[in-house]
Amino acid sequence: MNKDLSNYRKSYEKGALLLSDTPENPMELFQKWFYEVDKFFSEDETNAMTVSTIGLDGFPKNRVVLLKKYTYEGFIFYTNYNSEKGKSIAKNPHVCLSFFWHGAERQVIIKGKAEKISENLSDGYFESRPRGSQLGAVVSNQSEIIESRNFIERKLETLEKDFEGKEIPRPKHWGGYIVKPVEIEFWQGRPNRLHDRVCYKLQPDYNWVKNRLSP
Repeated sequence: MNKDLSNYRKSYEKGALLLSDTPENPMELFQKWFYEVDKFFSEDETNAMTVSTIGLDGFPKNRVVLLKKYTYEGFIFYTNYNSEKGKSIAKNPHVCLSFFWHGAERQVIIKGKAEKISENLSDGYFESRPRGSQLGAVVSNQSEIIESRNFIERKLETLEKDFEGKEIPRPKHWGGYIVKPVEIEFWQGRPNRLHDRVCYKLQPDYNWVKNRLSP
């Protein structure tokens, strides 16, 4: 197999990011960018983000999950705590999140520390999920080897009968994480690969310092 991709090129020309136009708190800029992408670039799944962890085998691993909430404190997503990512976070809570919004030619990279959110917050979100998604969280031992798709579908059918007409409780091994950022970089594609990059770093006094980075 030999596929030469050296001629795959795109000129980024949809925006600019000037240091003088950025707020003091990066979460305000994230909110602005998220709103703009969600409104003007509907082809992007705006809340899809890559979560990178260091696995138990020492290798980094990325996977796409959905951001469910963001606040000044951090970014919240939900998963199986016994999954590969959950076990990785339990051993090393330092993670990286990234958003790539190709329509807007923007990227956000977030370094931070993941912590479990409170059980009542996880309960509240679980109760808001569609019933099928609730059952999916119960039926799946995420990341474990299974013999076939038929196996998991039979297991789901059994659970559907068991919980018919009943409330589905949140499994204790399923819930939310909040990633509290220590560094957030905003990237705006520009022509000639002279991209705009602004990086915020959290200081010991909890204020943010921002700098422009070379592309």
